[in-house]
Amino acid sequence: MDGIRMDAISRAIYWNGDPARGVNEKAVEFLRNMNAGLHKRHPSAMLIAEDSTDFPKVTAPTEYDGLGFDYKWDMGFMNDTLRFFQKAPVYRPYDYHDLSFSMMYFYSDLFLLPFSHDEVVHGKATIIQKMWGDYECKFPQVKAFYAYLYTHPGKKLNFMGNEFGQFREWDEKREQDWDLLKYPLHDAFHHFYERLSHLYLTEPALHDGEYNSECFEWLEADAADFVTYAYERRASGETILMVMNLSDQFWKDFRVGIPFLYELTELLHTDWEQYGGNTKPEDETWRVEDEPHKERSHTLYVDLPPFCARIFKVKRVLTSKKTKQTEAES
Repeated sequence: MDGIRMDAISRAIYWNGDPARGVNEKAVEFLRNMNAGLHKRHPSAMLIAEDSTDFPKVTAPTEYDGLGFDYKWDMGFMNDTLRFFQKAPVYRPYDYHDLSFSMMYFYSDLFLLPFSHDEVVHGKATIIQKMWGDYECKFPQVKAFYAYLYTHPGKKLNFMGNEFGQFREWDEKREQDWDLLKYPLHDAFHHFYERLSHLYLTEPALHDGEYNSECFEWLEADAADFVTYAYERRASGETILMVMNLSDQFWKDFRVGIPFLYELTELLHTDWEQYGGNTKPEDETWRVEDEPHKERSHTLYVDLPPFCARIFKVKRVLTSKKTKQTEAES
């Protein structure tokens, strides 16, 4: 075993699982002693708490009065994200901040972002089936969904079958529907997921410093009418920039304010042709300009097809004309 997930620990933390009845101190003491002992005997084991309450220090070490878990199931992120992607585009502006809310509490514990067996069994439908719309419409959304998951801070969990867009719920008595890979959209999505996973492993900014608040910054989280988002991940001297459009509209030259004059390279676009989209990788559909936007000194202009996500990497920071002029005057 690599570790253990302890289900519904709120039932142990509180009397009968009810916060109004108070904390069960002996049960909390038991959890601390158990986790401390497991860590001592098995230092590499992952201890994960499935808990939807705001009980403090779930992932703090036991020597600092924490419960001693390594990670906490981020139930809020999972529920908010799935609920958002199930909504028709016309309603998404009203629930725009469902996708930005997670960063309001993210640094209170060490969170794991779970899309586990719980989300794909017992009539709940698989991840791709949960996406709004018809068969063809679900694929661009599920690609944006996973791009958001993999660029959001926190450890990731994805259940089998989701990586190639299985529509049938998981069944422990049957193997996965591997024959779906003979269909173009499923095969394209599978290759997209493979590429996204590779980026997560090889780009330090996507997995280093994820629990450090200085390593994440919203660039756009106030564009409800467009249902677009943008943020930066920073770590190990590198910067990744993510832009996402979850509306059903095409936004030409959408503006994102950026802090520096970046030279960018595009790592992944969910609408690229090889992943079942309509954009050719060689198409120049973005540019950086030396002009301010929304209190930031420079602007990224980017074309955003419906239900898409684009991931960029900063190659280097250029010196702007304004900076050169200021230096010359000084």
